[in-house]
Amino acid sequence: MPGTVLLLAASPVGRGRLVDAASVLPVLAAVPPAVLSGTDTANVVELADPLEPQAVLTRLRAAAAAPGPLTVYVTGQLQLDRRQRLPHLALARTTPATVRYTAFPWHWFREELRLRPAGATTLLLDLHADPETWQLLRGTPLDSGRGNAVHGRIAPPPSRRGIAQPTYMKALATILRSGFRPPAEQLHQQALTRIAPDSAGTDLVLSTPGPTGGDPHAAITAAVQSGRHTDADALAARHEQSAVAAHGPASEEALHWAEVRADLAMFAGDAARSCRTWLTIAGARLNAGQAPDAPAVEAAVDRAHHQWGQVRDPAPARELGAALAALRERVPGRREGALDHVQRQMRQLQTQG
Repeated sequence: MPGTVLLLAASPVGRGRLVDAASVLPVLAAVPPAVLSGTDTANVVELADPLEPQAVLTRLRAAAAAPGPLTVYVTGQLQLDRRQRLPHLALARTTPATVRYTAFPWHWFREELRLRPAGATTLLLDLHADPETWQLLRGTPLDSGRGNAVHGRIAPPPSRRGIAQPTYMKALATILRSGFRPPAEQLHQQALTRIAPDSAGTDLVLSTPGPTGGDPHAAITAAVQSGRHTDADALAARHEQSAVAAHGPASEEALHWAEVRADLAMFAGDAARSCRTWLTIAGARLNAGQAPDAPAVEAAVDRAHHQWGQVRDPAPARELGAALAALRERVPGRREGALDHVQRQMRQLQTQG
């Protein structure tokens, strides 16, 4: 099965640039796609200094939906959203004051990649952090999702004026240009060895192998891939019940399994059940005191909105739309006009039988 490779290099234009991220792309582009992926054949998508976070999201979502292994190479700089203090990948138009609207939220990587089979995704990262983000990450690891292998480094802010080079990613590319791709962990170690004199032990090293065959998510994925949707949901339901008994219905453990079941309903083609579950999850998070702009709340409402758009029967669409509209008033999300979209669709539904 062919693999998919996403090459993403991004950093702000102007004085806010910490690293010359795009300089690595010609070196990576010289590597054969199959070597970048570690598969017999591969499709490569390249994003050089993108302007809009939604454009990055569209490409990431398409890559995540592709069958077969996915390898994501990310080079760039991390900056904090000052409102929520969440790491974002800075894009071309990003400034410290506009991070929330012009940068790519790092948790979107986790959200988009979490639907993929366990062990099918590898991220290779060469990131530089601004001072605020560097202080945060020294105590809070960068979360790229539980089902993914993650290797790379995060470098501190440059100690002198000037723009840093993505030496880790260039080392990876140089190794791969030999035509041989070792396993990701070995590739990572070889790259670290090459840049050791430059990093001087100051970098945060990222090295998380993928999940092992005992992960219940892997068993659920296998059931979905073989078309056993009822079995997959039953297995997730058992884990959800155990989490509720052990930690309570509003716990992250219980809500995680509710989210898995919402995804399983989507895979089974039951958009109404998926939408209803996401609405319930969003309500539970809000009732537990989570902020309307918390990432998990926004993600739940966005996914409910998306699944609502797939409901073809007017009766459940009207019922779910009313609940979604009420929720959108509290959780507008990052896309402008989301509430207006629901209200317009609801007016159309009122004319249908």
